Parts: sequence; C-alpha cells; structure tokens
Amino acid sequence: MTGLIQIYTGNGKGKTTAAFGLAMRASGRGLKVMIIQFMKQGNAYGEYFSVEKIDNIEIKSFGRPTFVSYENPENIDVDLAVQGLEFAKKVLAGTQYDLVILDEVLVALMFKLIPLNSLIELLKNKHEKVEVVLTGRGAPKTIIDMADLVSEIREIKHPYTQGIHSRKGIDL
Repeated sequence: MTGLIQIYTGNGKGKTTAAFGLAMRASGRGLKVMIIQFMKQGNAYGEYFSVEKIDNIEIKSFGRPTFVSYENPENIDVDLAVQGLEFAKKVLAGTQYDLVILDEVLVALMFKLIPLNSLIELLKNKHEKVEVVLTGRGAPKTIIDMADLVSEIREIKHPYTQGIHSRKGIDL
C-alpha cells in the first residue's frame, strides 16, 4: 500500500471526528493506527476513552487540559507541541503503523507552536507506506500542495452561536 497524505481542515466541526472515523475503518481492516494529538490532553475527550479499548489503535496526547492562547502561548504549550512533532517524526519514519493521524497539528502550526518547515520536513521524510492524516483549521497552501486528499469542513451553523456550550459525548 502506498501511504498518502490527507488533510481535514476548515472552520467547521468534524475534522477530528472524520479522522477518528478513518481510524475505525482502518482498525476494522486490521491496520495499525497511531493517533497523535496536539494541543489536547487526551483524557479530556471521549474519543480517547473509546480508542483505548481497541487493540490496534494507539493514542498519544501532547497538550494540557486548558486552552492555548493564540496571542501569547505559554512555553509549556510550545514544548509539548515540539515533543509531539518529534514523536511523530519517529513514528512516521518506520512501518510499525499503517495510518498515523496528527490531530490538530494544523492548529499547532497556526498558533506558531511548531515551525512550518519542520512539518514540511516531517511529511517529506515519512515512510512511503505510511498513510498520514493532518487535522485542524488553517491548513497553509504549502501543506495543501503536498497532500493527496484535502477536505474542507465549512461551518454553516453551530450550536455555540446559539449559546449552547460543548457537551460531553457530543463535542468532548
């Protein structure tokens, strides 16, 4: 199998959900999956608890349970994102996993927690058989140009604009 580069981006809800759906599909076909979460503490989200129960899906989170400031991210947020990128570099270099999801890596890039050139190098140096998925808002043109599949999820309407906050099991 040739490993392609996929991107799920846009300002709409569902990018991570789409990536986790692909993880479930891959798992159902016996593929090994690694999910690397940026800017998220895994045990704060329901999907973390689900994939923990599936043998051929692993998840590793590099984030805190608090929101990261776009204007002034803390050093710990930068450190965690860089650690996530280094971990991803090791994972993508080998063939232990068939599918690697870099969840919210594009947001980490947009928040300047990781440098663009590091993400470009990571993608250029991934093993040719490993499929990689990048999620998050604000995919830059350079990364889009490298991808084989790009899906943009556009917000049309969202409960948040009606005063409905995140709900466990649906949004978290």
